[in-house]
Amino acid sequence: MSSCKIIELPKICDPRGNLTFIEGLSHIPFAIQRIYYIYDVPGGSTRAAHAHRNLQQFFVSMSGSFDLHLDDGHKKTTYHMNRPYWGVYVCPMIWRDIDNFSTGSTCMVIASEKYEEDDYIRDYNEFQNLVTKDS
Repeated sequence: MSSCKIIELPKICDPRGNLTFIEGLSHIPFAIQRIYYIYDVPGGSTRAAHAHRNLQQFFVSMSGSFDLHLDDGHKKTTYHMNRPYWGVYVCPMIWRDIDNFSTGSTCMVIASEKYEEDDYIRDYNEFQNLVTKDS
């Protein structure tokens, strides 16, 4: 879990509006292969509920807020995501759940690889067994 962390992004302030940017291998520790975003989430819904074998991700709240829950099989932590100028880096083999979406929130996820279904672990018991086996 110690590899997962908040990363502050550049914030250029201007009276006309602020600007933040993200560069792969500079601001985040991987080359960017895919970007997707989650929005219009119905109240009370949970997203994610999985882990990745190899994928690295960077989560940013582009607007509104949500909670990002991370679990390495031994320790759990929650980040309240509510700023577009910082995000959370998530390394492989971390279970993640996203909930508590505010109205109009948008969660942007930057990924180190293109979509690969075989990289997903969608069963929490399987995830726990893999983490326990590797420790």
